[in-house]
Amino acid sequence: MKETSTVSETAALIARLDWAHSPLGEANDWPQSLRTAVDIVVHSPMPMLLLWGSQLTQLYNDGFAALAGNKHPEALGQPAHQTWPELESFTGPIYEAVLDGQVRTFTEQRFILQRNNRDTEIWLDLTYSPIRDESARVAGILVTAIETNERRKARHNTEQRLQLALAATDAVGTWDWDIGEDRFIADAHFAYLHGVDPSESGQLPISEYLHGVHPEDRGMVARSIKHCITFGTEYAEEYRLMQANGQVRWVFARGRCYKDHQGRPARFLGAALDLTERKHTEQALLNLNETLEERVAQRTQALAEANQRLQNEMFERERAEDALRHAQKMEAVGQLTGGIAHDFNNMLTGIIGSLDLMQRYIAAGRSDEIGRFTDVAVSSAHRAAALTHRLLAFSRRQSLDRRPLDPNQLVVSLEDLFRRTKGAHISLKMQLGRDIWPVNTDASQLENALLNLVINARDAMPDGGELLIETANSYLDGTDITTIEPVKAGDYVMLGVCDNGTGMAPKILAKAFDPFFTTKPIGQGTGLGLSMIYGFAQQSGGHVTIHSEPGQGTCVRLYLPRLHGTSLECTLPATSSEAPVALAGEAVVVVEDDPAVRMLVVNVLDELGYTAHQAADARTALPLLESDLRVDLLVTDVGLPGMNGRQLAEIARQHRPGLRVLFMTGYAEKAAERQGFLEDGMDMVAKPFSIDLLATKIRSMINVVE
Repeated sequence: MKETSTVSETAALIARLDWAHSPLGEANDWPQSLRTAVDIVVHSPMPMLLLWGSQLTQLYNDGFAALAGNKHPEALGQPAHQTWPELESFTGPIYEAVLDGQVRTFTEQRFILQRNNRDTEIWLDLTYSPIRDESARVAGILVTAIETNERRKARHNTEQRLQLALAATDAVGTWDWDIGEDRFIADAHFAYLHGVDPSESGQLPISEYLHGVHPEDRGMVARSIKHCITFGTEYAEEYRLMQANGQVRWVFARGRCYKDHQGRPARFLGAALDLTERKHTEQALLNLNETLEERVAQRTQALAEANQRLQNEMFERERAEDALRHAQKMEAVGQLTGGIAHDFNNMLTGIIGSLDLMQRYIAAGRSDEIGRFTDVAVSSAHRAAALTHRLLAFSRRQSLDRRPLDPNQLVVSLEDLFRRTKGAHISLKMQLGRDIWPVNTDASQLENALLNLVINARDAMPDGGELLIETANSYLDGTDITTIEPVKAGDYVMLGVCDNGTGMAPKILAKAFDPFFTTKPIGQGTGLGLSMIYGFAQQSGGHVTIHSEPGQGTCVRLYLPRLHGTSLECTLPATSSEAPVALAGEAVVVVEDDPAVRMLVVNVLDELGYTAHQAADARTALPLLESDLRVDLLVTDVGLPGMNGRQLAEIARQHRPGLRVLFMTGYAEKAAERQGFLEDGMDMVAKPFSIDLLATKIRSMINVVE
């Protein structure tokens, strides 16, 4: 009966329309789409409004007529903007979107309408839908309206009862954040928990409340709130609060973001539950010394809550186990290469030094004093020395001469070398950051690492391409890059070498840092280049990452820790000049357990005009050092039998304060970090060394102005 009455009343409304003044014209001329839309409005049991044509002419049923109030019946058949000019700011954007084919829905919109010549507050749920004509074009808008005054009143009563319930306990706090105005309204308990004066609620931004969150949880809470506001998801977080008295409290907060009619975040509401007592109870339960059965029963719920945390910890545990296995492997390789390097470098020193002397005798016309020699022997010895160096670099046992340097200065100094190395078919691009931080590292090792990467990039672009050398300041917090070794959060300088060559497949990329692994043909690569760079980076406190895709290219980035508070001087390696000779009367004590190496060093000293005193071990050397002989410099091997070279130097300085000491080392684990091994007046030369290098070191150590 109600529907029949509604239909007849609506039909009567439309029948009374003044067609002479309506933009729609006579009803007999209406298109079929308009007739269908009117039929829907007439038969609808709920308030409906039809807006048709370019002027959005209004047709509605008697249900909507009641909502129109004093606007009815003049509104019927007239354009909407003439009837409701006061709503233009609200309806304008909506009409534009719906006429574009979109649907707009709004809940609990507040309007002030005149009913019986009095202003009446009304709350409506509104839906605006497009109506299309026979050619599928949007020709009108269908508006459905549901009055929600009673529903809102019931919810308001419920909220009042909820507020009374919340006020009855101090374990729950509520908030209401006006996002646009950045006004954060909270009840007294929530404000107190977050360290805010309750009297200032509504006067402060949300950042003041975030200050009360524990520093370790603050970033997580801020990111979660931002995610909720951006994507409209539910906010639910458990976090800690730091009280003014140093006490830590736990809360669980749940909230949701509400948007305005234009879809923009408007309000963020929620409540927080104080979990502190429950946390204390859980901790107390964990500390109970009861039987296994009792503890299992009591911890069942706690274990259920911890299950998700355990899932997250499993990943970190697997990563830690991988790092441990890798560290153990590195330790084994380091011990092996270190043991080989000591004896192997002694032999190399004898070979290279002897051949060097032979070449000197030939140049001086003293051929009758030497045996045969070949350049092949020298070349082979140098290759063996290079292999030893790479093994030590990979196992992080090489001796690093760390000094402050400017990364950009070093890269610029190598630009010509890079251009000669890359070949004419490859273009070089330098992208150096501004105000790059200084680093504390071995300049020679860093040069070798960059040159090795440039060679690898060149080989990956046989048909040409672009080689990019880049530097940048970076902050790493452990999540920025993925490495086997843990990343210590802090400032780093990034040096990158990138190419757009062949790239590497995932299986190849996984083995890139493995020692002796190479994809190059036999004789064209040792497989130690990247592993050497990896070891150098780790020994320097840094990291290396590789990003590569087949057909796209490869980018290797080296991260070195930033050096703080040190002014830079010229840090690039200086080129050596002709070997300087001794001044009159200068004497050197040589301590070396290997006869060939000892003979070589003594011979070099004799050739340069020094008085040389030799000893095979520390026990034999001590009487010389404790005597009245003139001694300007002590040259000693580090790895002596019995008392080592470092201990010998300590004792010698007790008798000869300020004695200068030059250490020779083929391999010594404790000497790998020069800054921790050497004191003032000490220096180190790594075996194998050239005659010129040894002579220059000796001259600079004695430090007598010629």
